[in-house]
Amino acid sequence: MRPQLPPHDGLERGRGRERGSRGGRVFAPGDLKLLLLSLLADQPCHGYDLIRRIEAMFDEAYSPSPGVIYPTLTFLEESDLITSTAENGKKRYNATDAGRSWLSEQSVALDGIRTRIDVSKRALRGQERPAPIQEAVNNLRHALQLQQGRWSDAEILRVRDLLNATARAIADGPIAQD
Repeated sequence: MRPQLPPHDGLERGRGRERGSRGGRVFAPGDLKLLLLSLLADQPCHGYDLIRRIEAMFDEAYSPSPGVIYPTLTFLEESDLITSTAENGKKRYNATDAGRSWLSEQSVALDGIRTRIDVSKRALRGQERPAPIQEAVNNLRHALQLQQGRWSDAEILRVRDLLNATARAIADGPIAQD
């Protein structure tokens, strides 16, 4: 008997996520820090404005919560990558010279974030994959979950190689039809 798989890919559909709901991660670790720094290097603004700018990047299909944005801004400020000034009772954030310098060193990573945003945006709007491919992705996720905590060094290498080979084959595009 085949195990029942979840009916979704971890990214919630519809107009954004409800505050406090549990969905898939939209950003990989470190992505939000780099994205916020990039937005602030382009234009100083308030935290709420950053939330709205990110919402616009996702065509209103995703909205980061203040509980994610403000701690990240605090981290960036404590790292001297941004500064804040009080303005009408709200903080206005701006990238520092050190932040701009670090940002220029991260241009490849920032390009990757923008690509992932485009992919996530399509997924959040439901324009992701054909159903048979989505089922295969769900099967893969399920197979990986079954291995929880039972990874030998050899199995890690075997699965890594399989996944990387599959990713390369998909990225290389369709097989030429004669």
